Amino acid sequence: MIVFMNKKKILITVVLCTVFLAGISGVVFFKTFFAENVKNREVTVIVPPGADFGQVVDTLRKYEVLKSEESFRKTAEVLKYKRIKMGRYDISECRTNLDLVRLLRRGQHYSVKFTFNNVRTADQLVEKVGHKFFFEPSELRALLRDPDTLKKYGLDETTAVCLFVPNTYELYYDITASDFLDKMYGYYQQFWNEQRRATASEIGLTPVQVATLASIVEEENMRPSEKAIIAGLYMNRLHKDMLLQSDPTVKFAIGDFARKRILNADLQVDSPYNTYKYKGLPPGPIRIPEASTMDSVLHYRHHNYLYMCAKEDFSGYHNFTASPAVHAQNAARYRAALNARNIRK
Repeated sequence: MIVFMNKKKILITVVLCTVFLAGISGVVFFKTFFAENVKNREVTVIVPPGADFGQVVDTLRKYEVLKSEESFRKTAEVLKYKRIKMGRYDISECRTNLDLVRLLRRGQHYSVKFTFNNVRTADQLVEKVGHKFFFEPSELRALLRDPDTLKKYGLDETTAVCLFVPNTYELYYDITASDFLDKMYGYYQQFWNEQRRATASEIGLTPVQVATLASIVEEENMRPSEKAIIAGLYMNRLHKDMLLQSDPTVKFAIGDFARKRILNADLQVDSPYNTYKYKGLPPGPIRIPEASTMDSVLHYRHHNYLYMCAKEDFSGYHNFTASPAVHAQNAARYRAALNARNIRK
């Protein structure tokens, strides 16, 4: 009987100890996995390519993210967080070690929709891209200025913007800047298919020249009804070896697209983009033209117009003519309208 009682006491003791230890383990488990451990949630953590776990912890320490680094390490060990994925991680929604490890393990391999239009320069495009992808804007800017990179696509710094055809694209967030350009080149090739290239050749232009002329047409007027007419006017001037005399190219040359009025002094600027001084097309586009505008150039309207002037009603439309005398009259009316509104530049 005594032996039985002793065994019963031992069993109860063992059970109580087990329960006690389980309770302690439960508390530790809860504190490790589920207790709030993220003290700085107003930060974006950047994990670079090739980083290891130590570097991840160093980054979290740098931005004072964790209350307890030890509990984070234990959580990462239990969850076997070993395969480190690069990315820019917004931890604003993280509270616990479990939240944080899950975020970091998931990685950043998700698609991002990227839309761009109404962009003039490569620098503006870089600003438009911003931080939508993992790579830094400075990386893309450097590639768009690198001769060896651009040479792969048959372009240079003056024609680099030809690589981009305005549209909405879906790309993975963790794409590199180099792969981003490769993707854009793939879309460029899709646009410049065999049929469009054949049409460009028929009218005596290369794809880059089509984009360059389209950029001028677009700066002259975004109205679809006039695009093919304006393209035809400039094609007539090219065929006659005349100066294009396009005001937007002068604005590009002086770096002021807000200019309402081109002055005689502006026409003297010595730039290959000044089509009042130099014949032919400028070295490259003065903006990134829409696909529809490039198609307007490829299928330009055939007519005998050589001159155009904005209408004096400021409707955005133009007066077209083949007569220098009529053009002078149109220009005089437009200048008078500018004067009446006190628009001096």
